Amino acid sequence: MVDVVADALIRIKNGYLVGKISVSVRFSKLILRIMKLLQKEGYIESVKQEKRELVVTLKYNGRVPAVTDIKRVSTPSLRVYKGVKSLPQVLNGLGIAIISTPKGVMTDKEARKQRLGGEVLAIVW
Repeated sequence: MVDVVADALIRIKNGYLVGKISVSVRFSKLILRIMKLLQKEGYIESVKQEKRELVVTLKYNGRVPAVTDIKRVSTPSLRVYKGVKSLPQVLNGLGIAIISTPKGVMTDKEARKQRLGGEVLAIVW
């Protein structure tokens, strides 16, 4: 598997589509940071590390999934870097863009606040 970030995001998206309670994702430090960010923003319930995988508990509002869609922006074959002035704004602020900056993985709002640009990993709404 070449793109572990895309694999993790697609597993979460597919888990929501079929109504699963939790999904397992391959462990990496970047994936763990992304999952913690999604948990902090309220898109997933919890993240738990078990050996070499992460168990992600999905969040539902009643029967409605917390995530409508997840799109991978930057891929290993086509990296997408944006400066602070050209960071994407997802659905006029209703969604988030996950940005990998020199100071760590953060949302587009945090990156604008700290005046940082970086690689746009994904957008979530």
